[in-house]
Amino acid sequence: MTILIEQSDHFGAEVEAKTEPINERELVLDGGFLIPQTNSFGHMFRAYNDAGSERREGVENFYRKNHTYQSVDFVKKMREEYAKLNRVEMSIWECCELLNEVVDESDPDLDEPQIEHLLQTAEAIRRDYPDEDWLHLTGLIHDRKLLEKLHFLYHKHLPVWLNADLGKVLNLPSFGGLPQWAVVGDTFPVGCRFDESIVHHKYFKENPDYNNPAYNTKYGIYSERCGLNNVMMSWGHDDYMYLVAKENSTTLPSAALFIIRYHSFYALHREGAYKHLLNDEDVENLKWLHIFNKYDLYSKSKVRIDVERVKPYYLSLIEKYFPAKLKW
Repeated sequence: MTILIEQSDHFGAEVEAKTEPINERELVLDGGFLIPQTNSFGHMFRAYNDAGSERREGVENFYRKNHTYQSVDFVKKMREEYAKLNRVEMSIWECCELLNEVVDESDPDLDEPQIEHLLQTAEAIRRDYPDEDWLHLTGLIHDRKLLEKLHFLYHKHLPVWLNADLGKVLNLPSFGGLPQWAVVGDTFPVGCRFDESIVHHKYFKENPDYNNPAYNTKYGIYSERCGLNNVMMSWGHDDYMYLVAKENSTTLPSAALFIIRYHSFYALHREGAYKHLLNDEDVENLKWLHIFNKYDLYSKSKVRIDVERVKPYYLSLIEKYFPAKLKW
């Protein structure tokens, strides 16, 4: 089938998806951007209960640990530690280029440089939303594997990018110190009841917050329409990248920061849970997140990206919305 995304000329436009049957195995957006119907293993995306999935056991074990250990106390500890932003200074583009140092054995597109993969998502958005330059840049920097790869780079390739104050940085916890369950995966609020729509919900029973009366009600420590900015989310690359952007005084609009912070919050933007915590600004920003996720989850393109050709455009966006060097 073909998905056509209709655009509106006002901020916060709703997305309307129309379908028509075709014989191809992929969904095509204008401009050559492809949305595959199945993942690289031949299964439907996010089919966690697919008994035939080769990765099912590993994914389930990941979420068992994630749901057991992502508690209020753990999130507070991670926020305090990573809010220091005292590990290294580098630009956004330097960070993107560093991803080419990593060989990701879980990535089926090993013949493409990592920066090219990031640019595929960004360029697809750019074709469909040419006037929203902040959305193009968000497509480049949001990458769900970014923090995981930075962990690897920090641990394996220190001489490539650390500044002269090497000893001071090495005395701090390295990026490689966190396990994957604290870096990637779906995110969710802590401090209130874990919604049953969260994948592998059963493993929350081992979480210390599960039976805590202060945390296991609908609102928990929050109040109706309090706004997601006042809600603690499970710790991972989403909150970290939001923290880096915000604390480095980015001028990206609210919708961009919302996308960076909540693009893995599937219980909200896919299942419709936790809407009782949203304020008016969240509701408007969620519309942009729905647009963005059509490019994020299914990003794939048959068109190779000429990095050097598009690089000046993205450098101009980085200069527009970020300082020359960021603290990480």
